[in-house]
Amino acid sequence: MARPSPRPENHRATSELPAGRAAAVRRVMRLRHLWLWLICWLPTSLAADVVKPALVEISVYADGHYEIELRASIEALLTGIDSRYKNTREAPTAEEYDVLRRLAPDALRQAFVPFEPKLLREIVLRFDGQRVTPRISRVEIPPRGYTKIPRISVIRLLGRYPKGARELTWYYPAHFGNHAVRVRQVDQSAEQYHWSEWQWIRDDSVSKPFSITEVASRRGLTEVVTEYVEAGFNHILPRGLDHILFILGLYLFAARIRPLLWQVTMFTLAHTITLGLAVYGWLQLPEAIVQPLIALSIAYVGIENIWHRRLQKSRLALVFGFGLLHGIGFASMLEEFGMPKDAFATALVSFNVGVELGQITIIAIASALTGLWFGRRGWYRHVVVVPFSLLISVVALYWFWDRLEWDALRAMAT
Repeated sequence: MARPSPRPENHRATSELPAGRAAAVRRVMRLRHLWLWLICWLPTSLAADVVKPALVEISVYADGHYEIELRASIEALLTGIDSRYKNTREAPTAEEYDVLRRLAPDALRQAFVPFEPKLLREIVLRFDGQRVTPRISRVEIPPRGYTKIPRISVIRLLGRYPKGARELTWYYPAHFGNHAVRVRQVDQSAEQYHWSEWQWIRDDSVSKPFSITEVASRRGLTEVVTEYVEAGFNHILPRGLDHILFILGLYLFAARIRPLLWQVTMFTLAHTITLGLAVYGWLQLPEAIVQPLIALSIAYVGIENIWHRRLQKSRLALVFGFGLLHGIGFASMLEEFGMPKDAFATALVSFNVGVELGQITIIAIASALTGLWFGRRGWYRHVVVVPFSLLISVVALYWFWDRLEWDALRAMAT
């Protein structure tokens, strides 16, 4: 007679549990498979330059001239890498992009000159249906910096519009990538202006008409707060995958509210300090140092979750130190988004509030999935905390290695 095959060890262990407890463990195991797939997917999503949408701001002045500020990756424009690709490494011109990304600003500026007629020919700005053609007044290209993230340059254009115009439309071809556009009416004599809402355009379409007959006024407090709270939240969810993993690492250490609150408070205090210092220009660190260290901080938190069970002062000190790094990372995004000169502090605080709301949302989701139901179970640490913390650490160590830029580090050392 055939000998029955032994049942798997984990099945035997589960079957010996009470029915309710066994069902709970099985639910968590299914969640673990979901998280395993998700975290294994994450490295590819952050391993390369993410293709970022362009930001376009059109300022219309009462004296009859207009200015356009286009923030975009010149390297992506020159190599035809648009929003069809999640990151630059997926594009067939990835090697050409990498060569351009390593160029000094002057060299990239020269490479951009032959492309300028194409840019001016294909963007379309109309006032009351009449097309106007701007000219490029200046191109601002940042230093090469950390080449594993996109370099966002500023292309400034200007021109004149027909007298008495009441509205404008804007077109930016889809093969240049997704973009967002807004319009500012400026009354220089009264030092007042009026901002429109952002229009996010993800296909090859013309913007909806922007009215340019609004009463000029200083930007309202509610408008600034809403815009920058949303920007801060979006920087965490869904875009800030590394920050998401860091917060999950803090959460996994203890599902109980008190130790979690201590850690989140220290992290928030720290990144608030460096975010403010960096945005005001009082603190600057090379991205080639900051980005790998952010990844390393995530890995460390995951590893410590495995080795320690109780909250210690050393853990709080480390979380505070890691928060200082993450604050500098937040600042780089905020600088790309732009800050209103007349409401700088309000925008900064609002962005930070958005970041905190994003972090709270992550904790709430994690709690709803696991901690709220299983956090006090005896098996919670072995089934949830240790495996997930290990996965987080493995992903973060991969990011750390991928973000290292040896040429930049050697240049800083010499």
